[in-house]
Amino acid sequence: MNTITIIGSINLDRTIRVKQMPKPGETMHTKEIFSAGGGKGANQAVAAKRSGAKTNFIGAVGNDEAGQMMTDLLNQEEINLTGVATLDNQATGQAYIIVDDQGENSIMIHSGANNVFTPEHVSQHEDLIKDSDFLISQFESAMESTIAAFKIARQAGVKTILNPAPALEKVPEELLEVTDMIVPNETETEILTGITITDEASMKKAADHLHQLGMEAVIITIGSKGAFYDVNGRSGIVPAFKVKAVDTTAAGDTFIGAMSSVLANDFSNLEEAIKYGNKASSITVQRFGAQPSIPYKNELD
Repeated sequence: MNTITIIGSINLDRTIRVKQMPKPGETMHTKEIFSAGGGKGANQAVAAKRSGAKTNFIGAVGNDEAGQMMTDLLNQEEINLTGVATLDNQATGQAYIIVDDQGENSIMIHSGANNVFTPEHVSQHEDLIKDSDFLISQFESAMESTIAAFKIARQAGVKTILNPAPALEKVPEELLEVTDMIVPNETETEILTGITITDEASMKKAADHLHQLGMEAVIITIGSKGAFYDVNGRSGIVPAFKVKAVDTTAAGDTFIGAMSSVLANDFSNLEEAIKYGNKASSITVQRFGAQPSIPYKNELD
């Protein structure tokens, strides 16, 4: 069983379901509105835990109702929250999500406490990182804290996985230098490399570019087509499972969390781990909400 530490975002999601996305200036009635646990970091942690990984979290919430709700939810998952700070005078991160009948979504994020916890806070919980098989992060929390965590992991021989989302025009080189695996989607890949993803040849070209920046393993998620991988001279596409999607929120997070739960430290079983992650995300997209949609190991088995 892998031990996974996530450093990143904890958000309370506010989801609105509509028939179709509103146009600028348009007013429409909603079909449903609900709140649920979210945040890319927290989603990945829940996915890893539900697939059997021992899971730790480093991050922060505000001293407010949303923060209490999120810590209660993550405690129910039995995720280790000793690395999660509760900050006064800061709002817990929140996401406002619109989902249409085609399963497409539009998301607005207020980072709040996610962008405030510091490298010093990370250092106080470095034992969580050192005792892990993998450290995972995204771009929904403070960059300097992510860099500090990845440097601790690299010194301890812990493999790092970077999900570069939401996309940044310029990712700090000192972070890329201590990243072992990067998992962007097609849009994020183009922003990172300047290479437009159109086919497998362009994905291979983008992966070669990312390898030159120091990353051992590259996975490019390509939605309903599956995922392209390139590691240690092996590359290819692992197809997605064909399902009818109703809400794609947390699909990518589920993929990363589930995949990391079964991934070998030397990436030797990457193809099998990707297939497992694809299966998990195929279940997620058939349900509404972020964390409520993430499957358990027994469903995948």
